[in-house]
Amino acid sequence: MNIRYFAWVRERVGLEEETIEVPASVKTVADLIGHLKSLDENHAAAFEEEDAIRVALDQLHVEVDAELGNAREAAFFPPMTGG
Repeated sequence: MNIRYFAWVRERVGLEEETIEVPASVKTVADLIGHLKSLDENHAAAFEEEDAIRVALDQLHVEVDAELGNAREAAFFPPMTGG
């Protein structure tokens, strides 16, 4: 799965994007976040404030309880404000 990071999430992870092999046990966005946090200290720091992170699967905003299904991309970013 291709994982993309934006804004301060990207800064903390230290990558704009990466491709990872998602374990079969990872079924939801919440599971994916848990898996990413386990990868290293940078990922753990990036997802330390899980409630402050939004996610999109294949460019559609979803909640953390959303099933990954056949999604090819997950993107993580902070909340956005308009103006």
